[in-house]
Amino acid sequence: MKALIGNALLLKLKPSDKQYDVRDTKLIGFLIRVNPSGKMMYVCEYQRGRRVSLGKVGVLTPAQARDKALAILGNAAQGIDPQGIDKKKTIISLQEFIINEYAPWVKQHRKAGVRTLAHINRCFVKFFGNKSLTEITPVLIEQWRTQRLKDGLSTETVNRDIGAFKAALSKAVLWGFIETHPLAKLKLLKVDRIGKIRFLSADEEKRLRQAMKFRDEKIKIERQNGNQWRKERDYTLYPDLSKYEFADYLSPMVLLSINTGLRRGELFSLQWQNINFEQAILTIVGDIAKSGKTRHVPLNLQALHVLKTWREQTASQELVFSKKDGKPFDNVKKSWTTLLRSAGIENFRWHDLRHHFASRLVMVGVDLNTVRELLGHSDLAMTLRYAHLAPEHKANAVAKLIEIE
Repeated sequence: MKALIGNALLLKLKPSDKQYDVRDTKLIGFLIRVNPSGKMMYVCEYQRGRRVSLGKVGVLTPAQARDKALAILGNAAQGIDPQGIDKKKTIISLQEFIINEYAPWVKQHRKAGVRTLAHINRCFVKFFGNKSLTEITPVLIEQWRTQRLKDGLSTETVNRDIGAFKAALSKAVLWGFIETHPLAKLKLLKVDRIGKIRFLSADEEKRLRQAMKFRDEKIKIERQNGNQWRKERDYTLYPDLSKYEFADYLSPMVLLSINTGLRRGELFSLQWQNINFEQAILTIVGDIAKSGKTRHVPLNLQALHVLKTWREQTASQELVFSKKDGKPFDNVKKSWTTLLRSAGIENFRWHDLRHHFASRLVMVGVDLNTVRELLGHSDLAMTLRYAHLAPEHKANAVAKLIEIE
């Protein structure tokens, strides 16, 4: 967007769902960045991909900001790096960087941007927000990590939070706010990932399937009794569930996950247009895939039956699974936890359905590269972590050896 940056323009600018820039029609390189929060910042782009913040709208007038931009552009034309001569002025606090610079970018460019930002704010900005970016040191974060582990947090959780924070600081380096990454040499703690993979035993899977059927039947009976009560009082009846196989979204979600290994986010974002019933193929488009790459997952008989059956009873025309208001799910924690309790299954997360899918494939002899393609992993190392063999399966293998006397 281009416009003459002046007081008249400031009155017209409105925030949008995403950050956007307005470039001045008079001075090339002078622009205003408008954040979703409504905050606006004058910016000078003195060369491609290199920008300097001039100050906040409301603190500086357009004329003052334009003069600063002219000076910076003049220095840049003489080969003088604006960030070099203004180094002390560009040092900002961690809180300022996260709120004004990183937050708009991560929300726009990362699928889990809002969640990532919440982790960084809760874990780091809360404790170190007032410190400048140059005051963030490995010792500081090491002390923070030690305390978090003492508080009972898992190594995986601490590693995930530090990883998100390091990624944010990488942007601070790239964008010129600091010269070197302060945590470049800070290594994540080693985790035995393979040892923690969880999947269902044959008995647990049987109990889970039985619990789903029991849950569906219970909901149908409750709906039938509820409609009888409403009928007697001449109230509008709710849809009759007795003619359907599933009472709601949960059973088809679980069954589809078990048979395709979809990630939870992929499942929640799945659209009917990406399912080919004739060829029995489900497509995960790059926009919702963690890897950003489109992949195609064949549907076995049960997965195909589940989708066809669910298609007949759902009112959604776009999303395969949606809430009553038509919006996508962000979690199914309550119903999932209740189902596991009913099935008598402990220490099993939704993501473990993906582990279960991969492990079953390996145990029936599917090669790891095929498993990798089905899961959408970028390299085989990830597949080795997820698709390990069950201990009892290994025991059966070595039991076949015959002792030589």
